[in-house]
Amino acid sequence: MELTSRICEKLAEQTAQKLFESRYENASAQPRRYLETVRGFEKAFGLEREAALFSSPGRCEIIGNHTDHQMGRAIAAAVTLDMAAAASPNGTHTIRMVSEGYSVSVVELDDLAPRIREAGTPSALIRGVAAGLTRLGFSPAGFDAYVSSQLPSGAGLSSSAAFECLIGSILNLFFCGGRLSPVQIAQAGRFAESEYFGKPCGLMDQLACATGGFAAMDFADLSAVQVRKLSFSPQQHGLCLFSVHTGGSHADLTSQYAAIPDEMKSVAAFFGQPVLRQVPEDMFWARIGELRGQVSDRAILRAIHFFKEDLRAAALSEALAQNDIPRILALFSASGRSSQQLLQNAWPDGDSKERGLSLALALSGYLLQDEGACRIHGGGFAGSILALVPQKMAAAYRQKMESAFGLGSCRQLFIRPVGAGEILI
Repeated sequence: MELTSRICEKLAEQTAQKLFESRYENASAQPRRYLETVRGFEKAFGLEREAALFSSPGRCEIIGNHTDHQMGRAIAAAVTLDMAAAASPNGTHTIRMVSEGYSVSVVELDDLAPRIREAGTPSALIRGVAAGLTRLGFSPAGFDAYVSSQLPSGAGLSSSAAFECLIGSILNLFFCGGRLSPVQIAQAGRFAESEYFGKPCGLMDQLACATGGFAAMDFADLSAVQVRKLSFSPQQHGLCLFSVHTGGSHADLTSQYAAIPDEMKSVAAFFGQPVLRQVPEDMFWARIGELRGQVSDRAILRAIHFFKEDLRAAALSEALAQNDIPRILALFSASGRSSQQLLQNAWPDGDSKERGLSLALALSGYLLQDEGACRIHGGGFAGSILALVPQKMAAAYRQKMESAFGLGSCRQLFIRPVGAGEILI
């Protein structure tokens, strides 16, 4: 029996339907989608193969804008939009991955050193994750995989982190005996993105994709990151979670993203520390006069954002645990204002036209008043905002935002309780 027929039988079983219902708001569409992924695998790599199915979700950042790289606190949540893959070991030291609509990425594992020409490509992430797991004492080997994705590029749902965690999950099953924790998979992904792909980042995105659900994260000790899952559901409290993609490209913004941790670290260095989490806030305020002139004013403002955002993340964790909706909305909105005014990542430096994020925040504030909340989502400068919208206002909110930013720009997000891993059917 060929692979498609075997998988088709399993997808028709009741256990498969229950599994999809636990991961997707549109569970009935998933059997066909996974079957198409298997057919893509067969077309790329042949019929006579055994294969396993994998899924890795995207994520939304609930609070903690640019706190993770300063060993701060953050809250993020996995979403039901994801990447799915069919994969199989190939008995070699070569990884071959085909993403739907793209050419094959081929990575030889005999040499896991970073390659300059691969920077910014899927091959860099594949090689980097394999190298990250090698650093943990494992021995990754070759596999073939076909990937289909529901994650729209540039929409702020962290497709790169989802891809990294997908690779890590495949390697974990085939070559690590399933022994990797979500934190280890996330750490391998961050290593790949920072050291191989060429984009400086913290650990929040990867950890959210690997963990699933609402997750409160504390990065004070990077060797033992603290993760606490929260059972909060926006829908149960009459709220819809929307992502609004405002347009604008993340291309050529790496230097602006990198400037945020660099400037925060310049403030920390004034106090003899590597990151701001290790600087007492009262000491920062006491010596701000000395600090000014030693670092830029923008660096000081970004440090203020960090101290306040770090405390907001801790406060929001408790508010979510207590289902304190007014407090949740207030903290959510305060985070958005801080990113815009202090962190200053609402638009790119040197661009006199791009103000999409600020416009989306202003329009959301006008529409929602005190009944909802909104904030800059993710790295900033371009891309998306996140909004908590009362269900009674959801249709009007979507219509108004799409009238400004285009059809399909406003997307409702649903929380997925399970992180990246094999789909057991």
